[in-house]
Amino acid sequence: MRRHLGVGAVIGLFLLGSAPLLAQGIGHSFFMRGKIVRMDAGCTVACLGKANGAQVGQILEVYHATPRHRRMVGHVQVDQIFDDHFAHFQVSDGTP
Repeated sequence: MRRHLGVGAVIGLFLLGSAPLLAQGIGHSFFMRGKIVRMDAGCTVACLGKANGAQVGQILEVYHATPRHRRMVGHVQVDQIFDDHFAHFQVSDGTP
């Protein structure tokens, strides 16, 4: 009986310890994908990379979205892809 409780405790701790890793993946996949994460003079970084199919030179539409509507605010062009999740963009037109 004690052995089964010990195994259950180990499995419980393993699942509890891995929860932040699972949440991070979910947060990136559903909440951050496509969002601009940094924008300053000449530098725009968005959460969109190789894993999302981004390619250097690609021109993308930028939308401002609210729960009730969305409107196009400009275009950006992919300059550099950092990794699977982030890329650097140049603003082509509009005000993202």
